[in-house]
Amino acid sequence: MSNILDNVFGLSSQALDVWQHRSEVIASNIANADTPNYQARDVDFRQVLQQASGNTDGSMLELSTPTSGQINTATQSADALKYRVPLQPTLDGNTVDAQVEQSAFASNMVHYQASLSFINSTIQELRLAINGGGQN
Repeated sequence: MSNILDNVFGLSSQALDVWQHRSEVIASNIANADTPNYQARDVDFRQVLQQASGNTDGSMLELSTPTSGQINTATQSADALKYRVPLQPTLDGNTVDAQVEQSAFASNMVHYQASLSFINSTIQELRLAINGGGQN
């Protein structure tokens, strides 16, 4: 079933997973804004997308599959998380800037919603094709 979904939705379903994972990471950063020595983390979406496409040199992205009809979904590993560079260092060693995190969270939700809308429109197109273009 997963192969069918990958064929229908392409990288959109994987992007949705990455956006969800990123929202969890950012939420964790916000929750630990007052924790001493907590290091803010973030998902490097570009790196995850390059891993999903099999491209590691940063050049044009081309889809590469491990086997025919399959996309490697092991792209959300811990090495995809990067430490965020603090804009203003604190004395307690915490690198979370609540305003930056809230902005990143809002931006991430826009991307998540866009991916979800794309998947939803694909489902609507499939329904239209299955039902014969709205003929009763």
